Amino acid sequence: MTDSSLSYHEFDDCLWIRCNKRGSFVNSPALKSISEKYIARNGRLIVIDMEICPGVDSTFMGTMAGLARKLITQGGYLQVATPTRRTRSAMESLGLDSLVDIDPADAGWQADIADRRALLNQGNAEEAESDNLTELARTRHVLDAHQTLRSMNRKNNETFGYVCETLEEDLLRHEASLED
Repeated sequence: MTDSSLSYHEFDDCLWIRCNKRGSFVNSPALKSISEKYIARNGRLIVIDMEICPGVDSTFMGTMAGLARKLITQGGYLQVATPTRRTRSAMESLGLDSLVDIDPADAGWQADIADRRALLNQGNAEEAESDNLTELARTRHVLDAHQTLRSMNRKNNETFGYVCETLEEDLLRHEASLED
């Protein structure tokens, strides 16, 4: 089953992922899966196009931060194209701008951004597969994303400390119920 909230195309110079709806805990596992496959093939540049994305939640941003860290360790980059003012502000408030290039003016893709978007709009994009994560796997994913955010700076550590503790408790309860 496909999920129309993310579409993507691999160009010669990057993996282009278009966020067609809100970036959230629902579609962030697909973002991670698509991106990790590209990174595993030695991909070095991922562009997340947020032109029509109305907003992002903390899980989506934590997933982006985790992907950016992976790319950086391999000499790569994660870049964001045309986020809304609100989305840019949310990313900057959590410190993502220290890992992610937000709408970099000197990016090679800026010169042909309209052509790339047109190509995707003409049906040349793949739609992300809906994830079939179990409740346990989804909780782990959300926890990982928030732990990434928490590790970025002191403010995030304070902001997401309770969220991480709650998710860890949920995981322990769920794992204990599986053992019974």
